[in-house]
Amino acid sequence: MHPVFGARNTEIELNVKMALHKLSKEETLAMRMRLIGQSCRLFYSGDPVKIVRARGQYLFDENGERYLDCISNVHHVGHCHPSITKAAAAQMDLLNTNSRFLHDNIVLYADRLAATLPEKLSVFYFVNSGSEANDLALRLAQQYTQHQDVIVLDHAYHGHLMSLIDISPYKFRKLAGQKEWVHVAPLPDVYRGIYRENHPDPGQAYADTVKDLIEEVHRKGRKISAFFAESLPSVGGQIILPTGYSAKVAEYVRSAGGVFVADEVQTGFGRMGSHFWAFQLQGEGFCPDIVTMGKPMGNGHPLACVATTVEIAGAFTANGVEYFNTFGGNPVSCAIGLAVLDVIEKEDLRGNATRVGGHLKDLLTKLQTRHQLIGDVRGAGLFVGLELVTDREKRSPATETAALVVKRLKEEDKICVSTDGPWENILKFKPPMCFSIEDAEVVVQCIDRILTDIEASGIKLEKEDI
Repeated sequence: MHPVFGARNTEIELNVKMALHKLSKEETLAMRMRLIGQSCRLFYSGDPVKIVRARGQYLFDENGERYLDCISNVHHVGHCHPSITKAAAAQMDLLNTNSRFLHDNIVLYADRLAATLPEKLSVFYFVNSGSEANDLALRLAQQYTQHQDVIVLDHAYHGHLMSLIDISPYKFRKLAGQKEWVHVAPLPDVYRGIYRENHPDPGQAYADTVKDLIEEVHRKGRKISAFFAESLPSVGGQIILPTGYSAKVAEYVRSAGGVFVADEVQTGFGRMGSHFWAFQLQGEGFCPDIVTMGKPMGNGHPLACVATTVEIAGAFTANGVEYFNTFGGNPVSCAIGLAVLDVIEKEDLRGNATRVGGHLKDLLTKLQTRHQLIGDVRGAGLFVGLELVTDREKRSPATETAALVVKRLKEEDKICVSTDGPWENILKFKPPMCFSIEDAEVVVQCIDRILTDIEASGIKLEKEDI
């Protein structure tokens, strides 16, 4: 067993836990089909995996089969980390109530978060999910600027609330369409976008597309409240923003009276390794006006947050409407949040992300020299994307090939990976931060074998190039 968390459950404890499991996989699936909305999709829908326990970077099904988890970025420091469960149980046994009562945990946690951020981001609002955080960020921006319009990146996803579907091209293009107050800027993708890796300054070039968009909005007699973007676009394809992009965009947006919102729901809390927040990859001189965070901060517990400036928070208070969130910032959630920060520091998980993520990226880059199906390898820390193509020159997305790789990794190697990007042709890696060198090597060896088989078979999976 992997030594990340020290001693494991004894065989007796495991047997007790398994004895508590009452339903067969088939019964569970049948009940889910009957009781749960069918728009709530499962991984591997044709043959879903039933997971009954987890530890570190490993998942275990009802038969005790172990799966390597490459995608659970929510379980940031590892599934069921004993320090997290201990902190949660201890505080739950003592007190849990809402944040209208004075309590140490919320202020101590806010103080710890403030120490990781630029000085001007000093006011915090605690909520329960990344969607709630992004919805609140939108409200803050619109209240502060007294403008409505928002600029977002193409293919962006910011959450499942109606307000966020409105600013998520990934969603609204499948539904009611684009609102007149939402404006879509090109995704700064230097592999597949309008300005590519051979451009002398793609950061400036992509930032200028935002400047042009602002001017277009002004010609329509409208005003910008915010530029809203993930610090590293995830659904867009594990995109690493070109150097200088965010700082230049912030300059243009602020000149137009708007604010810069950095969505760190997918990428925060040390996943980059070199930095605690992904926006910091853009340089020390860049600081957003609002930062949202979520998924990793509670290690699976529903905990999220918005950080902003005194000025923006003051404008929100001045509207005379109280902001209250029943569960946001409760003592248990904040105890868990504090424990997550402790584990990140004590177990040097940022260092691990740098070492393991760098090794994974290097191995995949070497794999690229042997497989024409690999068009691009990109990433930072434990945020890595492997883009599969049918033709390197045309950069045609190999969507069906990517799906087959995911399927075979699950069935043959018990490795959980998924795809992302506009054409679902990018294998994404966002594993728990305890992911090891050995894990990275196993994954790459398995991908190598599968791609070798696919290439040797000569079977053309893709119907047409896009």
